[in-house]
Order: sequence, then C-alpha cells, then structure tokens
Amino acid sequence: MKQKSVVITGGNSGIGLKITEAFIDAGYFVIVGARRDLNLSEKFGKNLKFISADVTKENAHTKLVNEAIKQVGQLDVFINNAGFSEWRPIEYIDDIFLDKILSTNLKGAFWGCKSAAKVMKEGASIINISSIAGKRGSVNNSAYCASKFGINGLTQSLAKELGPSGVRVNALCPVLVMTEGLSEALENPYSPANGNVDGFINSFTKSNAALGRLPLGEEIAAMCIMLASKKASAITGQCINVDCGVFPQ
Repeated sequence: MKQKSVVITGGNSGIGLKITEAFIDAGYFVIVGARRDLNLSEKFGKNLKFISADVTKENAHTKLVNEAIKQVGQLDVFINNAGFSEWRPIEYIDDIFLDKILSTNLKGAFWGCKSAAKVMKEGASIINISSIAGKRGSVNNSAYCASKFGINGLTQSLAKELGPSGVRVNALCPVLVMTEGLSEALENPYSPANGNVDGFINSFTKSNAALGRLPLGEEIAAMCIMLASKKASAITGQCINVDCGVFPQ
C-alpha cells in the first residue's frame, strides 16, 4: 500500500505536535513547516521532514507541497495549524498587531489552501484548525476572532469550489486547549484570566463545559485523522466544534 503524505504547518509544538504524532502513528510521511526546528526528525525518524517556513509567505507553502510530492509522489492532506492568539482591546490594536495576527492566522491558511489545491487529487483533504472564536466573539479578542471567522468562511467557500474535483475542506473549532502558547497568551493582562490562569480555566470549565473538562490536543489530532480518512468521505464544508460541549450547535 502506497504511503500517504501530510503537510502540517506549526506541527512542532502545542496542538500541532499532537497532530504530527498522530499522523506518524497512522503511517503517513509528515512534512512539518514552522519557523523553529525542534529536532523533530531525531524523535520521529525517516517519516518526518522539517522545513523552515514563514506561513505568511505563499512560497513557503509551495515548498512544503513540493516536498510532499518529492517524498511520496502526491499530497493527501494539508493541515493549516500555524497561528497565534493574543487578547488586546481594540483601542490598543495598531496596524502592526493586526497585520501580524491576520497574516499568520488567516493569510497563512489562504496560502496553504491555494498551494494544496494546485496539486491535490480526488480523495485528498484540507483541514483548517480554527476555533470556537470563529463562531462567537469575546471581549478584547476582536482581531483573533476576525481571523478565525475568516478561516471558517474560507473553509466553507473552498469546500464548494474544490468539491467537484473530489477534494474535501473542513475546519476544526477547538475551545481552550492547554498548551504552552495558550498559557502565555492567558498571562496577558487583557486576557479573561485577569492574572489567574488556573483559576480562570477552572471557572470556565465548570460553568461552560458539558463534559466537565476541556479537550486535549490528542483529541484534536484524532479528529484530524478521522477527517483525512475515507470514513469522512461525505464530510466537507464543516466547521466542527471540538469543545467538550462548551458551545453546542
């Protein structure tokens, strides 16, 4: 059976690393594109290739796609995971901050989808890692929410556009997943944690999560594996909450 390939942006840390681990375990050849090389090849061996990539640049995504073609002859899955979060009141949002968050979160996903769509064939899958912040707004979070609402719109539009060629496009919308990046973001004085990250997480979980807990990175990764598989062959254009029942729909 021919090996499949997957490109994962930001696949070297946080949720992205869990996605990388899941696809390695599933037998894929994994191409990780990120700014920092954290010696993933030493950990995962011959089935992983790290490429230094600035996701805000279209040519970076082209390099990632070309590597997939070089390694296995085709691109089966492209996962737009790279992104960052920072709470900031709109009165303190300037052009530099807005450009950074939109270029990383939204423009990066655009370039990833464009580069993948050029080479993908029937049965291939694009998965965008969005957020429930792409479905509802929150205080001091307008820039991040706008970027994630944009990803959801991109997902739905491209599902219609690429559907006739047999390429599926979906998004996952996690709630708070405790990673190093999220912890740092919650330390921001404008975040809802208000200086008490653990207290905020506990209170949020108790008052919002139907399951009494928040999702794990491994659960986001498992959904990626499912969406990439033939078991999800009828699923496209969906922005699926992975949130332990925080935002039932």
